Amino acid sequence: MGKTLRPYDDETPMTTPVSRPPTLAAESADATTIRLASIALVVGGFGIGVTEFVTMGLLPQIARGIGVDIPTAGHTISAYALGVVLGAPLLSILGAKAPRRAMLLGLMSAFAVGNALAAMAPNYETLMLARFVSGVPHGAFFGMASLVAVSLAPTGRSGRAVGRIMLGIPLANIVGVPAVTWLGQLYGWRTAYWVVAGVGVLTVVLVRRWVPRTDADPEQNWHRELQAFRSAQVWLTIGVGAVGFGGMFAMYSYIAPTVTEVTGRPESWVPVFLLAFGLGSIVGTWLGGVLADWSVLRSLAINGAIMTLLLLAFSVTAQWTVPAMLTVFAVSVVTGAWVIGLQMRLMSVAGAARNLGAAMNHASLNFANATGAFLGGSVIAAGYGYRAPSVVGAALALGGLLLLACSVAVHRRDTALELGAVDPAQ
Repeated sequence: MGKTLRPYDDETPMTTPVSRPPTLAAESADATTIRLASIALVVGGFGIGVTEFVTMGLLPQIARGIGVDIPTAGHTISAYALGVVLGAPLLSILGAKAPRRAMLLGLMSAFAVGNALAAMAPNYETLMLARFVSGVPHGAFFGMASLVAVSLAPTGRSGRAVGRIMLGIPLANIVGVPAVTWLGQLYGWRTAYWVVAGVGVLTVVLVRRWVPRTDADPEQNWHRELQAFRSAQVWLTIGVGAVGFGGMFAMYSYIAPTVTEVTGRPESWVPVFLLAFGLGSIVGTWLGGVLADWSVLRSLAINGAIMTLLLLAFSVTAQWTVPAMLTVFAVSVVTGAWVIGLQMRLMSVAGAARNLGAAMNHASLNFANATGAFLGGSVIAAGYGYRAPSVVGAALALGGLLLLACSVAVHRRDTALELGAVDPAQ
């Protein structure tokens, strides 16, 4: 008898395995090649993680430096996120036929230039533009890096491989963001962007030296990549990230003023909270890889439900130092695990459009970044205080969970049709 597929089984036709580029077969990669390539990609992710999150920790200093209030300065977070949202699909489609390593080199070069421009920005408008430029390579870099990681990974360990190269962001949160935030407080917020520009240059050197050279994929083209947008599952999965992750960003975008105004701690405590977030990211990214290899759909559902509850809890625990810090840690664990699940899900449901599928996860997450930061700033500007963004965040996380339920319903229907259990005419 054939295998009976369960409604949530991740080996159903709706979640076909991620294809491997023929030029980077796992069988041909030795342990040293995999390790060095992973280090190069993690360094790039580290730089991206620092520039994405350090703005939140330095928001009061940036606001003072460019002469605007904190909610207005928060729009620079949205500008970066908008760059990711637009850059991820555009660069993935345009670079469909390009060699993976060449794309990675170009993306990190542009990333370094964008952050250098942010460090030199003389006013609010210029900083907004520089942050937008800095965000454009973000999604495409992680998409390409994920494809390289999967192509090098042994069979059955794709989730762990993606989780490994995604460690750049949690490492940034545990080491880079607190350290660079401290440097920014000490020597000025522009220092943060200069540091990130330097990491971008270092990544270019390491990728050129350690990531295997790849040829262009003759089977890929922009038309094939665009086919992914015809899939309902692709759009639903993008929606889970775009809406659900807005909840975390609504809260975390304003963590610095929340610590000082609600928790009642001085600015020197902000890096401590950022460190707690970074520690949680390390745990969550590791856990996400394990859970994704177990069941992508189940892990997404579990993490979405927990995120909703944690964001509601933070609106209460924010007034106490230790409970607030523990809640931030827990939110970060769930965030890390959720990111890996969404990455694997999109790479799977996108089918042959692997470049676009891999990159669109970060586009959706940074759409969430933009909307979360905007909605969080809006309720603060309306006078509801710094606890309100967490309540808004819980509503967004719940919305993402509902979209996931729709995705599962479609998944179950299509699985039943594939197995002949449901008459298509009904």
